[in-house]
Amino acid sequence: MRSANVALLQLCSGDNVRANLAQIEQQIKQLKPHVKLVMTPENALLFADTQTYYKYSETEGTGPLQDAIREMAIRYGVWILVGSMPLISREDPDRLTASSLLFDDKGEIKARYDKMHMFDADVADGHNHYRESDAYAYGQHLTVVDTPVGRLGMTICYDLRFPGLYQALREQGAELISIPAAFTRVTGEAHWEILLRARAIENQCWILAPAQVGRHGSTRRTWGHTMAIDPWGSVVGINADAVEGIKVHVDTSGMQKLREQMPVVKHNRFQPVLKNPLNKSE
Repeated sequence: MRSANVALLQLCSGDNVRANLAQIEQQIKQLKPHVKLVMTPENALLFADTQTYYKYSETEGTGPLQDAIREMAIRYGVWILVGSMPLISREDPDRLTASSLLFDDKGEIKARYDKMHMFDADVADGHNHYRESDAYAYGQHLTVVDTPVGRLGMTICYDLRFPGLYQALREQGAELISIPAAFTRVTGEAHWEILLRARAIENQCWILAPAQVGRHGSTRRTWGHTMAIDPWGSVVGINADAVEGIKVHVDTSGMQKLREQMPVVKHNRFQPVLKNPLNKSE
């Protein structure tokens, strides 16, 4: 079990990648003392349209966006989670994935997670129609990785609505789960905190959710409310709508006792047989 400070950045990213990177670095500088891990929101490096995502997409391990994050990780001696960025799909080089990358403090990529659930929905806001599957292929694999803070399960935004994914991460040993997001103002106000706290309580894990906030172009508005939630479901850190990061102390030392006192995983008698979304042959 480990204990460390985590910085959760709240950004207002757009289509200018240099401005987005500068915003990330500024917040890291402000929160740097005694931080082991920095987490950024979904679309942290680029928040734009399908054509622009293709223009700036990179292959895992190479490209100017990844180089910039790698250099920050080394310069400030921190692990950095890129909430999401457009990468070339491993399965289909003509498609992109919305991918979360974890860099260690030496600038090496320790993990990649490709978003599994695409936000294809109609929302009563200025943007109206959201079709992430127009730009991105569906992710195919779970990701759980060891970090200086604990064993991390990785997810992205709309994944939050699918509790089976979080149960699977818990079964693979997750102690904390990242949910970088760009929730709309409409859906965020209605569901964001409720869903985050539910995932923490159900799985007895820390939930770390850095978020986008504000206006992104003429029609997109995001909810913000970056949050850290402990395994009991208590909100231990929140930033409602400021474009700035927060620092939270994550301590997993009491997690095992909680799980022993209320062993929900052992108690779970409902194990449905479902079509496996990770098996491409089905």
